[in-house]
Amino acid sequence: MKNWEDVKIAPEFNEQGVACYRLTGADFLNEYYIISEAETRKLLNTPEIVGYEVYNCLISSTSQMLYYLKEQKKVTTANILSILRGALNYPLEESCYREHIRVHDISFLSSERVFENEEIAGLEIKYSKLTMVPDSTLMIGDIIASGETLIHCLRYVTDFYREHGAKLRNIIIFTIGGTKGIDILEDLTRDIREFWPEFEGFITVYYEGIFATYQDKGVSGINLPDVDFYWKGGIVAPEFRRETLSMCSPLFEKCIIYDGGARRYEIHEHVEEVLEFWEGIRERADQINFPKLLEEKLGYELPIDYEDWIAANHYGLIRPEDARWLYRQEQGYVESMKNVTVKELAEQRIAEFTGALRKYIL
Repeated sequence: MKNWEDVKIAPEFNEQGVACYRLTGADFLNEYYIISEAETRKLLNTPEIVGYEVYNCLISSTSQMLYYLKEQKKVTTANILSILRGALNYPLEESCYREHIRVHDISFLSSERVFENEEIAGLEIKYSKLTMVPDSTLMIGDIIASGETLIHCLRYVTDFYREHGAKLRNIIIFTIGGTKGIDILEDLTRDIREFWPEFEGFITVYYEGIFATYQDKGVSGINLPDVDFYWKGGIVAPEFRRETLSMCSPLFEKCIIYDGGARRYEIHEHVEEVLEFWEGIRERADQINFPKLLEEKLGYELPIDYEDWIAANHYGLIRPEDARWLYRQEQGYVESMKNVTVKELAEQRIAEFTGALRKYIL
């Protein structure tokens, strides 16, 4: 997006163990937040978390954010849109129940890729069970990478409302997602206000950071463009940054979240993806430039001074005492990684992951 370098995160609240930041510094049509909490940090730093625990890790932070939005009178009656199957990872109904937000109805959509000559030709709605709740808040949980599925489904839903002479008040999205989502939602808001001038816009809540997707195979030569999330070019919650860099390996995982659906419902596929990545890293260890890999994962070239680090991470509004301590910690992490090799890192992760999830290995 334009003027991304001017964007900063501003602390919004810190309650019940949940830190919330709001994006400022640009003329956004919508509201964008980052929330950080112990369980979501654990989820994104630990691919060993699978099954129901993936869902469970999101409950506390989602509930606290909905409490905040309710207090701000941004949501009263909710209509949840479940985009199958990724939405099933997000505890929207449970969190609404906990925060005494009435869920009027739950709608379901399934959007699948259409292939022609073994290439993706577009998206098609395969299943639709929509309920119309006029002037309500539409609530969605989904991973936003390329954003194509989200665009397709939102246009389908707004068309459905228009056909019935109804409109939505606003749309709240909870996501583990990337920067592309912002451009997409800004454009969608302009389009929607053409036919619903009073549409309040999107409130988008990102867990732990607004990440970016690789645009090539990365330094490792293994990453998937427009699929795998990493820090570079995004904005990471300070708490998530601190916790990630308190450990050796989480920064170097293939993706911040991997395949959310497989991680919850087809665990053996998730296990295969993680092991395939680290085995690939081990095989290519001698070809991978580790200092360049570290720079890629941190999101900037080394060395970096404090002021440039603040600018690179959009931390200009973070309390200086906290920011400076985090900067020092990060420099310590960089120094400690000088004694680590790519092969050692890969072998460590293969052993850890295999040991933790052996029962899912087919």
